[in-house]
Amino acid sequence: MNWSNLFVMLITFVFINNVVLNQFLGMCPFMGVSKKSSSAIGMGAAVTFVIVAASLVTYGLYYMVLDPLGLQYMDLITFILVIAALVQLVEMIIKKLSPSLYKALGVYLPLITTNCVVLNVTLNNITSGYNFAEMLTYSIAIPVGFTMVLYIFSTIRERLDACDTPLSWKGNPIALIVAAIMALAFSGLMGLV
Repeated sequence: MNWSNLFVMLITFVFINNVVLNQFLGMCPFMGVSKKSSSAIGMGAAVTFVIVAASLVTYGLYYMVLDPLGLQYMDLITFILVIAALVQLVEMIIKKLSPSLYKALGVYLPLITTNCVVLNVTLNNITSGYNFAEMLTYSIAIPVGFTMVLYIFSTIRERLDACDTPLSWKGNPIALIVAAIMALAFSGLMGLV
């Protein structure tokens, strides 16, 4: 195991090849939950748990069950079922432990099930041929990058809401402009590396 390759992989997927700003995945919860930094952190934690747990379970299922039995074509439906079960688990835990966060996340919590980021990570772990260490690094880097950008974006949106913005620019229009600027800034980082 080459630690330097894993470190480069971690930095690449958190900062440079960011799932939101580079691949434009996960935009629904990104735009919906980014109005408050507290709900952004809660969503980031939920997405992180679901991605890491789903990656571990689906990686094991694929290589221990589907591949040996010649059922590789069942990966998509199997992964979706695993993700749906994990999201239900997270939803029950958040509802029990933090009703205020559960209410703040609202409809976006069940949307983690259909979040293209989660399914993308589980499928990329298989199609990219990652070994276990690479799979774990990738499965941690993607949600960390997602959470980082979500938190930064939410703090910017909180400050924008406090500003005297023209009515036609309030809310999502100015937020989308800020997201575009952030994407350009991150793509500029890609050119430096």
